[in-house]
Amino acid sequence: MAKLTLRDLDLKGKKVLVRADFNVPQDESLNITDDTRIKATLPTIQYILKNDAARVILISHLGRPKGKVVEKYSLKPVAKRLSDLLGEPVKFSNNCVGEQTEKDIQGAKERIVLLENLRFHPEEEANDSAFAKQLASLADIYVNDAFGTAHRAHASTEGVAHNIKSAAGFLLEKEIEYLGSSIKDPKKPFMVILGGAKVSDKIGVIENLLPKSDVILIGGGMSYTFLKAQGRTIGNSKLEEDKLDLARSLLDKAKSLNKEIILPVDHIVVDQIKPEAKKEEVGCDIPEGKIAVDIGGKTVALFKEKLKTAKTIIWNGPMGIFEIDAFSRGTEEIAKFITTLKATTIIGGGDTAAAVMKFKLEDKMTHISTGGGASLEFLEGKTLPGIAALSEK
Repeated sequence: MAKLTLRDLDLKGKKVLVRADFNVPQDESLNITDDTRIKATLPTIQYILKNDAARVILISHLGRPKGKVVEKYSLKPVAKRLSDLLGEPVKFSNNCVGEQTEKDIQGAKERIVLLENLRFHPEEEANDSAFAKQLASLADIYVNDAFGTAHRAHASTEGVAHNIKSAAGFLLEKEIEYLGSSIKDPKKPFMVILGGAKVSDKIGVIENLLPKSDVILIGGGMSYTFLKAQGRTIGNSKLEEDKLDLARSLLDKAKSLNKEIILPVDHIVVDQIKPEAKKEEVGCDIPEGKIAVDIGGKTVALFKEKLKTAKTIIWNGPMGIFEIDAFSRGTEEIAKFITTLKATTIIGGGDTAAAVMKFKLEDKMTHISTGGGASLEFLEGKTLPGIAALSEK
């Protein structure tokens, strides 16, 4: 990496400000229902403590409070879970800047202090320079370990790094290593699986990866726009009418580059999207009034046949409405199959990561990205402001 990483720093006696991604899901009683993102930052926190830092000061956002204090978006529950996971107390401060926060940090008996939600301040998302300076003034060194927000130019991800020596944490470094190498120098054959609802979300990824990949397999909601562009009937399935010309141009581009874009050849369809809906498997054309909710058995077999020689696989977007068990078979079968291959398997955050975890396959993938939008932008070849702002080696 061209940027400073944790291993490049002398941490002894230093106060270290760590931007984490503790934007975790909670139930109505504010119990954390998935602590994956908290666990992902533990190696960075533990390394800083092990190397005799004076204090670890953690900052994060949670939810979208829109610049106001909203109690249900407090990071207080995260402090408790973090303390349980680390096996040591974590002090919680009721703000992330100001005199009281500075006193909380200075007077803390604990080695770790978690500050309140950054987005309770409108200055955070506005990347206000004075707010960024306030955050930087809390510590000697800044470490960004929040890949999920690295595509946002916010005060805590981009602004702060201009005011203090800054480096990538282990999680951020790992994301750059896996996603970066898969784009720059993938082992061939290099195959991309794309799904999810919208073509518009994946245009940049297709355009960036099409020349580099050998095969792009497309399933999920976005595939119906491509099929419609080929003249197929799609019933009442998901369609982005305004993207039909774009879909045609991407299919033409693939042909001109001698690349393969593989689309579903059959579908699981229903009359309405309900778990109890009667399912039917149909061919490539979807009957009038029917809604496709998953790829069919022939498509699963076709995708497996294409994938079996892959040495690098990037997957972003499920093959169907996997959240409903009845419509999850396509996503599950593809997920299970790629774990049997001798390939580097990279799962691009968001729904794909959620699907892999639902099927309890997370330990069998090479890398699961913690960033949804950040992963997409990285795969599009964009420069992420939270990474660009870090100190050069």
